[in-house]
Amino acid sequence: MKPLSTSRIILIGLALLIGLSWFAGANAAPVDDYRARLAHALALIRQLQTHFDEDPTQRGRFAITIFAEVRSDLPEQEPVLFAGQSITVDNRWLYQALNNYERAKSDADRSAQAVAIGERLLAISERLDELKQSSTNSSKDESKARLAEILRRSEYNKTAAEGSALGRLWAAFVRWLISLFPQTKPLQPGSSRFLSAIVQIIVVAVAVAAIGLLVWKFLPRYIRNRGKKKKKREVRIILGERLEPDQTSNDLLAQAEALARSGDLRAAIRKAYIALLCELGDRKAISLAQHKTNRDYLLAVRDRRPLFESMRDLTNSFELHWYGFVPAQEIDWDSFRTGYDQALAMGAER
Repeated sequence: MKPLSTSRIILIGLALLIGLSWFAGANAAPVDDYRARLAHALALIRQLQTHFDEDPTQRGRFAITIFAEVRSDLPEQEPVLFAGQSITVDNRWLYQALNNYERAKSDADRSAQAVAIGERLLAISERLDELKQSSTNSSKDESKARLAEILRRSEYNKTAAEGSALGRLWAAFVRWLISLFPQTKPLQPGSSRFLSAIVQIIVVAVAVAAIGLLVWKFLPRYIRNRGKKKKKREVRIILGERLEPDQTSNDLLAQAEALARSGDLRAAIRKAYIALLCELGDRKAISLAQHKTNRDYLLAVRDRRPLFESMRDLTNSFELHWYGFVPAQEIDWDSFRTGYDQALAMGAER
């Protein structure tokens, strides 16, 4: 049996949450309860990822406990009440992924499995939040159309890249150039085919030289024009947060501190984490994109070890309190705020 792709996994998880059933389930769990259990399962998986430096025996016992809780939170199949209707949710992909983790033969394989499980749970949670918000002011048909639009997004239809974009473009050009000429047998000096091959080589050389001349003449202008366009900042969306063109990381951090003073420490940690991503994006340490998750941003700095380790602690805190719904205390906010300054200091180093 072929393994399910990421897009198939997300399709199964979300389509079953949005699909309509004409029979109301008396024992169906409210969608908010299901969302909370998803968040708890995600927080458990994130905790597992932080224990990979421990003794293998202790880590194995910890994984058994974690997986027992995850399986308890998310049965293989269960009815969930969404928009007034009972939908049967299929979580069998999660059980298969947990089994793959338990059968893995190396720490590297187990770590990859844990990361994949966490990313899929996070993606389903984020899309569920988006669908729940959109369904408030939408009809059932509009909700179905919204689901179809989400699943058509490019981030759920990625294919494995084959080399760099420049390399693929050059390979396509070479194939096109070769297709212009008939296939020849091995060159035989003194034959007409030998002369024909020489002519072909000359034609190819002239074509390559002409293309090189065009690139030399127009590429600098293209780069300059592209650089000018980039100077104009546009609206950015980071982890669902819309940032206006003139909005800066300092603005976000000021909002986070205001939330902390008002006692909403969980929202303060989220706002400060987005401020961190915004500042790192401005410093070109990461590339911001609407579809990226917090784990995508963390993996983007894995080659810069000090920044990665500092940002990993902030990411774990953000996930624990925001996605895991763990209440934040004053000490959590103070620790996050200190880590924020340390991460920016690391981000300034090369």
